[in-house]
Amino acid sequence: MHIAIAGNIGAGKTTLTKLLAKHYKWEAQLEDVVDNPYLDDFYNQMERWSFNLQVYFLNSRFRQVLQIHQSGRDIIQDRTIYEDAHIFAPNLHAMGLMPNRDYENYKSLFDLMESLVKGPDVLIYLRSSIPNLVKQIHKRGRDYENSISIDYLSRLNERYEAWIHGYDKGKLLIIDVDPLDFVENPEDLGTIINIIDAEINGLF
Repeated sequence: MHIAIAGNIGAGKTTLTKLLAKHYKWEAQLEDVVDNPYLDDFYNQMERWSFNLQVYFLNSRFRQVLQIHQSGRDIIQDRTIYEDAHIFAPNLHAMGLMPNRDYENYKSLFDLMESLVKGPDVLIYLRSSIPNLVKQIHKRGRDYENSISIDYLSRLNERYEAWIHGYDKGKLLIIDVDPLDFVENPEDLGTIINIIDAEINGLF
């Protein structure tokens, strides 16, 4: 079984991925932010490094999806291959931070990769307001995220909502995380687990 968690920067994807992996005894596939050689450069000079960063993420996630399908294990994935292609790359292009030829090259590469993989069995989308995202980003205190603007987060949120509205790759669960604190409050985590249980039991 392949479960994936999607959501904007600061929505709580990585934290929830780890908590659900522990609860269900699933294997967690996390986003590569620690060893990513482009992140610092990207946030300091977006236009120069946008294409490099997006190709790095695309390569990393394509490799993850292939490994997930080949493993035969129950795996929960932090962020999907679709988010880069439908949200982050087009947003950079629209903001003038990724040139046309790079964007077309990127889209062509994604289309090829997408034709070779299938979507997750269940996608969990963490819906969050901008104030909540900002609060969570500040709380975790990653240096390279200090320069993220509210305008940038807002643009991403709009694209997330548009993508989710037309999502057709498999089962979709939408969880509004604004009123939840699944780290500090076990009842909130239990609420999410109950929602997932109902979906999984209906699926398998």
